[in-house]
This record gives sequence, C-alpha cells and structure tokens, in this order.
Amino acid sequence: MKVVLFCGGLGLRMGETTARVPKPMIPVGERPILWHIMKYYASYGCRDFILCLGYKAEVIKEYFLKYEALANDFVLHEGGKRLQLLQSDIHDWSITFVDTGLQSPIGERLRRIEPYLEKDEMFLANYGDTLTDAPLPDMIETLRTSGKTGLFLCARPTYNYHVVRLDGRNGVEDIRDVTTTDTWINAGYFVFRREIFDVIREGEDLVEEPFRRLIARDDLVGYPYDGFWAPMDTLKDKQTLDTLHESGRAPWQLPLVPDPTDPEPVGP
Repeated sequence: MKVVLFCGGLGLRMGETTARVPKPMIPVGERPILWHIMKYYASYGCRDFILCLGYKAEVIKEYFLKYEALANDFVLHEGGKRLQLLQSDIHDWSITFVDTGLQSPIGERLRRIEPYLEKDEMFLANYGDTLTDAPLPDMIETLRTSGKTGLFLCARPTYNYHVVRLDGRNGVEDIRDVTTTDTWINAGYFVFRREIFDVIREGEDLVEEPFRRLIARDDLVGYPYDGFWAPMDTLKDKQTLDTLHESGRAPWQLPLVPDPTDPEPVGP
C-alpha cells in the first residue's frame, strides 16, 4: 500500500529553522522527522512512498540521494568509482519524488500525485510533521469494513489552553483546560479510498472543503486514539521529541510487523 507524504509546506511556526530546511527535514535525534515517519510505515511493511514536494524540495532530494552512503558503513573500490555498502536500512524502500508546487494547498498536492498511485484502490497519507504509535493495520481494516471513503486519526490536544463557554450576554458559564474536555483534533494520519479524488477540486485544501463534502454524505470516519501522538509545530515540541529519542524509549519506533495489505509475512 502506497504512502503519500506532504512535504511541501513552509512550516512558519518553526521560525528561522525552516528558513534553512523544510519542516519535514528538521531532525529528531540524527534523522529528519520525515525519516522517522517513513520508518513507522515501513515497520508495517508499507515501503512504497510518494513525496509531495514544494518548499526547498532540493534539500529532501539531496538527503535521500546521499542517504545510504552517509548513514551506513561502506567500502570504496577503484579509487572511488564503485561503492560497496556493508549494510543498508532502506534498500527495500521505493520513493517517488514529485514537485507539487510551492504554494499548493494539501488537497491540490494530493490531486497532482494521483497518477502515481497507479491502480491502487486504497492508500495512506500523512502531514509529514507528527509521530505516533497508532495501530496502522487496525486503521486500514476499520476503513475497509466501514465502506467509507476516508478515515483519519483523531488525537487529544497536546497544548494547554482554556476553553470558554459564554451565555447570550457574554457571561462566562464555564472555563476549563482543553485536556479535560472531550475534544479531539485531526492528527494528520489518513487512510483513503481512491474515491477521495471525486470530492477534491482544483486548488482546494484537503480538510476544509473535501472533508465537508464527505461528512455531508456520511462518508468519513474518525479513528480516536488515546495512545502516543505528538506534533512538531514548535521548538519546544522538537525538544520533547529529541528527549524521547535520546531516552531509547521513543514510542513511534516500532518493531517490524507484517504488511497489513500482504497475506504473507514480511521478513526483516
């Protein structure tokens, strides 16, 4: 099953960090968050990726073009004419790099990669800036059995702010921390049927207009998850993820499990 990763946004909330690199290339530990997300999918056997590029696309291309040599031990032969890798950790990945425009909203980026999905009837998608340990096979099966067009992961807010309820005269009826309310947010992990392209029009975002069309026809399902989910929207978020990675207990780093779309076990 193919995985579409949205890698073209500006990531303005990360400040001057994204003036140098696109947001998906900001590192968690020694590797970009994009690599960690791809490893999550690869752990479930989903290793066919389509990257929707835009802002600083060349940085992402250059990283993966050089990755094997920079990340693994190797031997140079014939004065550097031939390289022999001593090990490889992404040798079974297929990565398609597609320029989807500098200013394109996510819905438009998705429209532009439709031909690269080939004949696949279902596919995965991701914002490229959040990490989770959500059970991907169950998410896929939930959409499959629902018969609906789209599913997205729902998570609890990670930021502390207060939700206020007012009466008709702006008197305060209630105020409480959002983490104590029954509030869910779009966590940026999607499972789609091919029919999603029937509701995305040229130049649209993914959530605002297309999702409302799906909701109107009862064709969208949420997947609430109370387990680990974390965004990287601020430098504080990055520091939190770095700390988890350095502890050796990062929840998103999963052991290899079978491909949820393949009846045969996937080997190491």
